[in-house]
Amino acid sequence: MLEISKSDILARLRFDNPWWETGASGAIDYQDAPRRQYFPPFHQQILDTELRRAIVLMGPRRVGKTVMVYHSIRALLDAGIEATHILYLSLETPVYTGLSLERLVNYFQELFDHQRDSKLFVFFDEIQYLKDWEVHLKSLVDSFGAYRFIATGSAAAALRLKSNESGAGRFSDYILPPLTFAEYLTFIGQEPELISVPIQDDAQREKSLDTVANIETLNREFVNYLNFGGYPEAVFSKTIQRSPEQYIKSDIIDKVLLRDLPSLYGVRDIQELNRLFTTLAYNSGHEINLDALSKSSNIAKNTIKRYLEYLEAAFLIRRIERIDHNAKRLKRATSFKIYLTNPSMRAALFGSLNQDSEAMGLMTETAIFSQWQHSQMAQLYYARWDKGEIDIVSLSPNTRSPHWIVEVKWSDKPHQSRSELDSCVEFVRRNPDLLQPIWVTSRTIADPHVEHRNVRFVFQPASVYAYVLGRNLLDRIDRSRSLGQSIAPRLRDESDRPE
Repeated sequence: MLEISKSDILARLRFDNPWWETGASGAIDYQDAPRRQYFPPFHQQILDTELRRAIVLMGPRRVGKTVMVYHSIRALLDAGIEATHILYLSLETPVYTGLSLERLVNYFQELFDHQRDSKLFVFFDEIQYLKDWEVHLKSLVDSFGAYRFIATGSAAAALRLKSNESGAGRFSDYILPPLTFAEYLTFIGQEPELISVPIQDDAQREKSLDTVANIETLNREFVNYLNFGGYPEAVFSKTIQRSPEQYIKSDIIDKVLLRDLPSLYGVRDIQELNRLFTTLAYNSGHEINLDALSKSSNIAKNTIKRYLEYLEAAFLIRRIERIDHNAKRLKRATSFKIYLTNPSMRAALFGSLNQDSEAMGLMTETAIFSQWQHSQMAQLYYARWDKGEIDIVSLSPNTRSPHWIVEVKWSDKPHQSRSELDSCVEFVRRNPDLLQPIWVTSRTIADPHVEHRNVRFVFQPASVYAYVLGRNLLDRIDRSRSLGQSIAPRLRDESDRPE
């Protein structure tokens, strides 16, 4: 049996790294694509060689990880780094199958006579397809302290679970989530058009962002965001927008369900996993009961629990735990909520939404939770008891007491029918230290001065709230960078609230 020759491997290395021939003046892939707001702090970490660690960039498929890698390569070349000191490898490429990371690095060293103390930048794209990748990457970090290793991975199950065990102290992990609504508006050039007063400082933030130039236009773009706006490539492609099921379902969802997870975990019944995910996607935002789900799907509860772990680790879903009206977690909880990490997945599976679609309420809630993926700032739960429910509850990490709550609606009805706020009133009375006013989202109404049964409320259109939340989280990245702090997108500030 013939083995792939060394000459073929070297030829592929040269093909994947065209800057070796063209130098800094040559064009490279994606260099003109818009940069995500995560790029500056990510690239700064690549330049910071003080810590002897590999950088592992994780996230769902098609959110821009590979593009961000090419942007970093472009920035390195522009900064004067020798082109032959930069190596890019996509481990999905068949010619690299079965090769160890060290062997590939050795080929790179041989090509240009690189020494152990050379300052090199090595990018491994889709690293999870290499068996025991974390062991090999840790070995490279230990062996070549002057080299900067950067890896990306889409099937986060392997990355998150294994890196915590084998890469402790050797990896700095970053999460790149789908686009926020604020990023989406920036990408389509509509942020200055639709947000009528520019942000200048925190003191003006609440006032300025409550005023939009045209709420109907903003809502229309919010629906577009729900349908396809979480994926950068879809934002710029009319073809994808006309047929999101072919792009999002086939190229993103199916690859994870039918290839990535089975290969990583040895899932035997692929159709069973696919059927469960489809059920969860259709019920995004609904409460799920494990016993009922097991009975209706004819899948054992332990198997469902395992599948949920896989789907969550692969950034397809997010599971939210339930608390009661006293903010206490249930001892034997069998109910929870499932949210798609990107609402665009539902449109790909079940058809596009419009503003009057029956699913808009739940998908608005899904979109709000999607914004929170851009931070680990709050421990989020939902509350439900016999006579009421609260959509979002943030608990203090220190006291475990509720800090703030939000009721998510895609309707103006609660502004007129105040009885729909009674659950919030009851929760406040049982938890008097909650921050007020309580925020309630609407479809079009903005009203900062509502009082019902001695509890203060602020009404804000859901599209504005999603924008504010996403913009605030992204601006923290910029502010931290301006202060010279070294941060990852996993920002942590447990005391914050979402205005």
